[in-house]
Amino acid sequence: MDGKISKHRWEDGKKVVIFSVILIFLAASIILFLSAKSSNKIVYVTTNGSGDFNCDGNDDQVEINKALAYVAENRQFTTVYLRGPNTYVISDSILIGNNTVLEGDSTSVIKLKDKAGWKKEKPLIMQMDSAGNHDIIIKGFEIDGNHDNNSELSRGKGYYNLIHFVNSKNIQVHDMYMHDSHGDGLKVSKGSNVRFYNNTVYKLGHDALYAIYFSKVEAWNNSITCRTNSGLRIYNTNHVRFHNNVINSEGEGGAGIQVQKFNPPIVMDNIEICNNLLNETNNAGVWITGYGSEYPKDSATDIYIHHNKFYKTGTNGGVVGSGGIVLNGFQSTRIENNLFDGCKGAAIAHKEINDEFSALGSGYKTIVKNNIIVNTQTSRAAGKGFAIFNDLKNTHSFILKNNCLSNNTGGNYMYASSTSDIEVDPGFVEQVSKNESMKKNFPWSEAMSAGPQRPYRIDIIYAFEEFFRKLPITNMM
Repeated sequence: MDGKISKHRWEDGKKVVIFSVILIFLAASIILFLSAKSSNKIVYVTTNGSGDFNCDGNDDQVEINKALAYVAENRQFTTVYLRGPNTYVISDSILIGNNTVLEGDSTSVIKLKDKAGWKKEKPLIMQMDSAGNHDIIIKGFEIDGNHDNNSELSRGKGYYNLIHFVNSKNIQVHDMYMHDSHGDGLKVSKGSNVRFYNNTVYKLGHDALYAIYFSKVEAWNNSITCRTNSGLRIYNTNHVRFHNNVINSEGEGGAGIQVQKFNPPIVMDNIEICNNLLNETNNAGVWITGYGSEYPKDSATDIYIHHNKFYKTGTNGGVVGSGGIVLNGFQSTRIENNLFDGCKGAAIAHKEINDEFSALGSGYKTIVKNNIIVNTQTSRAAGKGFAIFNDLKNTHSFILKNNCLSNNTGGNYMYASSTSDIEVDPGFVEQVSKNESMKKNFPWSEAMSAGPQRPYRIDIIYAFEEFFRKLPITNMM
C-alpha cells in the first residue's frame, strides 16, 4: 500500500513540475513576444513595392542606407530587414549606426556590383560614424563579394572587405553566408567585444574573421573554407576564445587559425583555442608567432590549445609553415588533449616561417601534454614527419608529458625528448576509436574525442532535457 502511495505521489509531483515548467515557458514566451511587438519595430526593405523602402536592383545601398538612417534616427525602431528572395546589388558601402540590427531572409543577398572600382579599405558594410559605433547585429542573409566580376584587383590587398568596423564595440555577426570576396569577411580594428558565430564562410580573399588591436573576441560554430589567408586571425588582440569551428581549405589559403603579436605594447595572455576541427588546411592548422622588438615574456603567454582535432593539416608541401601547430615567440603555451592525425611536416613545431617573424630573446617553453599524435607525414619544405620538431632549439624548448605517439614517419622527436610519452603500435589508436569499451579505458580518451562538441547555442528541447535530468527525483518519492 505504501508503495502505491509513494508511486502516486511521485506521479503527481512529476505532473506538477512539468506543468509548472510549461507555464513558466509560456509566460516567458508571451513576455518576449509582447516586448518584441512593443519595442523591436522593424523597417522592411524589398524589391516588389511592398516594403517600407523598395529597391530596383541598381544602387540598392541607397534605399538600404535610408532605412538604416531612419532606424538610427528613430529609437522606437531597431531593425532593418531585407526580404527575400532578392539580390540587392550595391555600388557603394552600406552604413550602420548604433543599436541597430541588419537582418534578412536566408534568400536575401547583398552583392557587390560588377567592376565596382572601389579604393582600398572600402568595405561593403561599415559603421555610420567614422569615430565608431556600438551595439550592432548583422544576421541571417548572404553576402556575395562577386570576386570573379571584379577580378582586375588582387586578393588580400584590402579591397572589398565584406564587413569592417573601426573603433567600435559590441558587434555580432551570425547565421550569415559570406563568400567569394577579395578581402576579409569581418574585420574589426581598435575596439572591443565581437561575437562571430554560426556562419558559413567560403573562399574569401583574406581572413574570415580578422581582429586587430581588439579586446574580447569570440568565434564559434563557424564553417570556414579558406582561399587566401586564414580562417580566424588575431593581431595584437587579447581575451579571445575560438571554439567549435570547422576550418578547411581546398588546396589554397594559409593557416586555419593565426595568432600574431608584434612588438611590445600589447599584452596577449588570455587566448583559448578549443574543440575545433582543423581539416586539410593548406598551411598549419594553428600558426602562432610573436616577433619584432624584444618584449617581456609575460606579455605573450599562456595560450591554451586543447581538445582540437588536426586532420591532415599542412597539405602544401612547398610551405615551411605547414603542419599541425607551428609556433614561436610565446611563453608557456599549453597544448593538451588534442588529436593530431596525418599532419604534414610535423604535428607540433617551434619554427620561424621567415626572418620577418623572428622572436628576439630566449627561454620560451611550450607544454605538450596528454595529446595523441599519429601518422605524421613527410612534407617537402616543412619536415620529415616528426611528432615534435624543435627547429629553434637554442631559444625554445618543449616540456612533453604523457603523449600517445604512433606511426610518425620521421620519428617522434627532433631536438626534443620525453620520459613519460608512450608509443603504441601502428593502427592501435584507430582500433580504440572503433571500440567503445576500449575507448572508455583508454588513457587518452579526452584527446580521442577531440573536435567540435555540442553546439554552443542550446535549443528549447535540449534545455528541457537538461532541466529534467537534473531534477532531484529521489526527494519527491
